[in-house]
Amino acid sequence: MTVSTKSVEGRRTVRYGSYDELLSDAERIASSNSVQTLGNWSPGQIFKHLADAIESSIDGSGFVLPWPIRIIFTKLMKRKYLYDSLPAGFKAPKKFQPGPIDTQEALDDLRKAVARMKSETNRVMHPAFGNITREEWDQFNLRHCEMHMSFIIG
Repeated sequence: MTVSTKSVEGRRTVRYGSYDELLSDAERIASSNSVQTLGNWSPGQIFKHLADAIESSIDGSGFVLPWPIRIIFTKLMKRKYLYDSLPAGFKAPKKFQPGPIDTQEALDDLRKAVARMKSETNRVMHPAFGNITREEWDQFNLRHCEMHMSFIIG
């Protein structure tokens, strides 16, 4: 049965100041024998989704919202989504939903994505906020990671 992630209770409070903190948390989770997820994805699926999302800030995601909607998102939500938090409950399109994957394999993908973020300077236009800086991309990616990682308990 699919869980409505918008209303899940008991999620962890997660805040990352850097990609290194994200990886440290992911490595701790991957090495634990007592991990539980409160949403619909396994830890491996979460790690894979985050790796793909991080890499999309370098390579693009294949979609961009129409410019009038980007203006509204930028004016109303950009600051919150970059510096506060992202809400749970958004149902990603199928192409952004990972299939079954081994946790260690997905962790390796996440490590590679983080290494690319650190070594490559190219960033594409954000699908909702348009042209944002490298630092703003980092903040958005970390908030996105926090939201998904908060569903992993253990």
